[in-house]
Amino acid sequence: FCSDLLKLVEGYLIQEFFQKNSLHQASYLISSVGEKKIEKLYNSTMNSARRLSSHYTHRSASYFYYQYEIEKNFLELNQSNLKRFSKNNAEQIGDNLDIFYVSEKLRYYCLILAQKSFLSTEYEFSLIKEIIESIEKGKFNNIPSITIYYLIFLTMEKFEKEEYYFRLKSELEKNSYLFPNSEAYSMYSYAMNYCIRRINKGQPKFLNELFKLYEILINKEIIFTENELSPWDFKNIVVVALRLGKYDWTENFINKYKDRLPEASRENAVTFNLARLYWYQKDHEKVIELLREVEYEDISYNLSSKSMLIATYYETDEIEPLYFLLESFRAYLNRHKDIPESRRRNYKNLIKYTKRLTKVRPGDKTVLEKLKTEIEGSKSIADAKWLLEKIAELE
Repeated sequence: FCSDLLKLVEGYLIQEFFQKNSLHQASYLISSVGEKKIEKLYNSTMNSARRLSSHYTHRSASYFYYQYEIEKNFLELNQSNLKRFSKNNAEQIGDNLDIFYVSEKLRYYCLILAQKSFLSTEYEFSLIKEIIESIEKGKFNNIPSITIYYLIFLTMEKFEKEEYYFRLKSELEKNSYLFPNSEAYSMYSYAMNYCIRRINKGQPKFLNELFKLYEILINKEIIFTENELSPWDFKNIVVVALRLGKYDWTENFINKYKDRLPEASRENAVTFNLARLYWYQKDHEKVIELLREVEYEDISYNLSSKSMLIATYYETDEIEPLYFLLESFRAYLNRHKDIPESRRRNYKNLIKYTKRLTKVRPGDKTVLEKLKTEIEGSKSIADAKWLLEKIAELE
């Protein structure tokens, strides 16, 4: 009975998904009418499918796949009625198949290029060179899905040329409505990653570009999934806005969109991001009030909140609570072996250098210079920028 019930549930899920896709239904209807040889329905089903296609908003790769299916089924439907020397729709079938194939091939090639930046895995990806050449010859002009993925490819392949980023941004602003939100968000993610790489290369103007992209995603509702905002997007938006000094905007954003966070993570996300806002505003009492008693279940929140508290206690010269926090944080890192070793090392170094910082006399140039050199020479210290700022103040 359980096995039979599972099959029924699976059948229901298939049917429910099928019912959502009108183009898929139209394609299968043509195929079914042809199989049953209901000739009186040949023209009406085909006309209905083409009319449906013309009113269909999205133009992602799957749209062209369904066009290929519809035209293919129509050809098979009328195969027996076609005169030997009359023109058929084989060219349309081929064009739709090409657009689907090239668009999807480019989409996954971009995914591979993105992964290569942090994974050493090698991939074999046939025909990509030929596909790029055909695009550059203008064969697929005016196909938004191909144009966008080609520009994404160029932002990664020719990173130093900013023009490709701005062309990609322009193309997305014009045509993102042609794609489901999930795919449009993925496309914008490549643009955001480009900005982040530029920021990491020391080009602060791209921080403002990143903020503009987030504003577009919010205003166009692309960033929301089933009307909800991911806590990580919420957090990233707050960080970018605060780094630009947009404190009022950040406070309005938190209050306006907090109810669109998933209920299970809403309280934590709001508490943490308000604390971050107050930290930037140097309202240390509010930071301590919000974070002192909070133990987040999520490790990322926990690590970030503890590092924020370390900075806050240091700034307010609360040395005794600071030392207590440093030791409890060290114990937390030792206890949680599920935290990646590189990340634990970053925070252990933050603990070490903060403690050393508290013991340095202001103006002791020899000790401060040594500390500064060590921090600048290491790539594994959390909040290294903050540590360097405190050294500069002591100098």
